Amino acid sequence: MRWLLVALLAVPAAGALLAAFLPTKAGQVAGTVAAAAALGLSLPLYKDSWFSYGSSAVRPWHEVDLSWVPGLDLRFHLGVDGVSYPLVVLTALLTLLCCAFTLWRALAPGRGHTLVALLLVIEVGILGTFLALDLVLFFVFFEVVLLPMYAVIAVWGGDDRAHAARKFVLYTLFGSVLLLVGVFTVVVSAGTADIVALTGGGELSRGTQIAAFVLLAIAFAVKSPLWPLHTWLPDAHTQAPTVGSVILAGVLLKMGTYGLIRVAVGVAPEGARWAAPALGILAVAAIVVGSLVCLAQTELKRLIAYSSVGHMGFVLLGIATLTTTGIQAALIGNVAHGVITGLLFFLAGAIKERAHTGELAQLGGLREQSPWLAGILAFAAIASLGLPGLAGFWGEAFAVVASLDRGGPLWTTLAAVAAVGGALTAAYFLRLLRRVTHGPAAGALDPPGLARAEVAAWAPLVLLALVVGLLPALVLGMAGDPVGALVEAVRS
Repeated sequence: MRWLLVALLAVPAAGALLAAFLPTKAGQVAGTVAAAAALGLSLPLYKDSWFSYGSSAVRPWHEVDLSWVPGLDLRFHLGVDGVSYPLVVLTALLTLLCCAFTLWRALAPGRGHTLVALLLVIEVGILGTFLALDLVLFFVFFEVVLLPMYAVIAVWGGDDRAHAARKFVLYTLFGSVLLLVGVFTVVVSAGTADIVALTGGGELSRGTQIAAFVLLAIAFAVKSPLWPLHTWLPDAHTQAPTVGSVILAGVLLKMGTYGLIRVAVGVAPEGARWAAPALGILAVAAIVVGSLVCLAQTELKRLIAYSSVGHMGFVLLGIATLTTTGIQAALIGNVAHGVITGLLFFLAGAIKERAHTGELAQLGGLREQSPWLAGILAFAAIASLGLPGLAGFWGEAFAVVASLDRGGPLWTTLAAVAAVGGALTAAYFLRLLRRVTHGPAAGALDPPGLARAEVAAWAPLVLLALVVGLLPALVLGMAGDPVGALVEAVRS
């Protein structure tokens, strides 16, 4: 079973090579088949460990541990547990949907297979980040996604794609430098890069943990992105092609929040305790600022992009509480945001293709012209605003509950302000629906109906939004063991 981990990286890598060198249509088909195989390989990795707390914060269900660079004692160490498994499956699913999307979406002549190849390379980097249990290996996979995503935005993006791509790569490079320094600080001080051995911070002094946590937290904040390091995100989302926006919002942002939990909090728990109040304040600021900015947006994709800032604020608030409830809320929020925002960007792309604009003032009457498209957009919007019974509710609600459980004036105030931010989220999504679905028709849609391929791409995300909303124990149960042990390590 452990060799599935290697195959999970090798299959999309091989698919990327085939997609790049085969003729356009054949390359797209080969890449899509490889993405489907990767999803198939990810599913058997699940192991039932419901709420069986153990002594180790990192106890992989399956792992591969091979010598990589013997002279530097670096190892090719991969593993999957309840923290990473939902994100692994989500990455494989969204990549498959995006590759399949390119089979029928009109692209620049001769470039469809190249886009599929780049999507598969990005998948390798994201999956490797979620599976890596060696800090240096984690850094390598973390950086793999940079240039392919830059190319996706720069080549297939909108009219201002060059500026957006440059902004994306410069911000990400800044975070990468800090991540490298943070990894170097930890590895040199502890004498090992093994995340399993490092979790709990036992080998590091308090000063080293604080310094390492600050470096790592800023690096991951850029990738997430968290306020005030978020300004690259709206431009990248607005200019990226539909599949680029889906991957960017659905799973690439989760590399930052996952790294914050697995690496920053896990390796430097004393640093996390020291910085927790500041993280909580920044999280709530992101929730409120993101919501207020969304209320002022006039472009569809830009509004959805800014909504991610607020949603990631709830994820950060859960992490900042350093409680079992809070970190589990953050993990559920990660999965829910990936599902819902991926669906929203698919829908935004479909609307822009039909109306030839994303300006809210030039959209309207969707309910009359395309009732099915309007209905799915309404479903995605109310899921994102946190309607109970849909995926967006649990992560945000329990992040607030975890903040209240921390007690004290600061955390109680943060919980109250975050709850107000949740109400603002409802306000801007209802404003969006009023203008786009219920407003007066601003122009004809071409075509007004839905393609079968679109329905096939959206249906799994709609289903997942329901499953995560109705059965949150699926995610909480997977993460119960490592999160409980991680919180114990932080408290001790």
